[in-house]
Amino acid sequence: MRLENLTEQERKLLLPGESVEALSSKVKVITSKAHTFGTDTFILADFSMPKKHEIAVEIGTGCGTIPLYWLSLGAEVKKIFAIDIQKNACSQVSRSAEISGVSGKIEVICADIKKKISQILPHSCDLVVCNPPYKAVGSGLVNSEDGIRIARHEHECTIDDVTRCAANFLNFWGRLCLCHRVERLCDVVESMKNTGIEPKKLRLVQQRKSSAPKLFLIEGKKGARPGLIALPTLFIEDGCGNLSDEMTRIYRYYGEK
Repeated sequence: MRLENLTEQERKLLLPGESVEALSSKVKVITSKAHTFGTDTFILADFSMPKKHEIAVEIGTGCGTIPLYWLSLGAEVKKIFAIDIQKNACSQVSRSAEISGVSGKIEVICADIKKKISQILPHSCDLVVCNPPYKAVGSGLVNSEDGIRIARHEHECTIDDVTRCAANFLNFWGRLCLCHRVERLCDVVESMKNTGIEPKKLRLVQQRKSSAPKLFLIEGKKGARPGLIALPTLFIEDGCGNLSDEMTRIYRYYGEK
């Protein structure tokens, strides 16, 4: 969003190198080079949409796009906890909530999920969502900037850390929703089952019909019986290279003034 289009409050809350993106006419998110969002953020936010009066948690919230997306669509949640280990990410979320007028719905927690988080009672949440680092330690190029490195590689948070933390937060039949790369599917399923979260829904994501799936969305339920359902593939583009109808629906308020 151009500087001249910002309100006085937004200008005051922005730090150097940050910008504002509109998720709807009312809800906005502050982004930076280290903490921003992509298509996978939107598809996970849509896939994991909380139900009325639920308590939801996002692990590794970054700039907070997923909880802010939910609220931009009018999600009637009881509470959202947004957790990140990085202070600058938490600062972005808090300021985004302030300029969007939703501070009362989001509690930002700067914490390491491998340690006890006193703000959230065990087995008290209905939904946990996470868009975890896609690359295992030792794979791929490692960015020299800490914020980007932590977001992309499992240096500070592995998939096992996520599922253990989710199992602690979730009540019986509470849901864990994740987005990950296809090559990590077996790791994710194994980790969920090892912590008592049974994979129940799986959806592959393809850029177009001619390409192979690169991402998947998965939902698991704590304490549920085995039985996995494969949902129709989500296509990012239609046959003409434009956004598919489903992606147009997901993006429907993005950039609205």
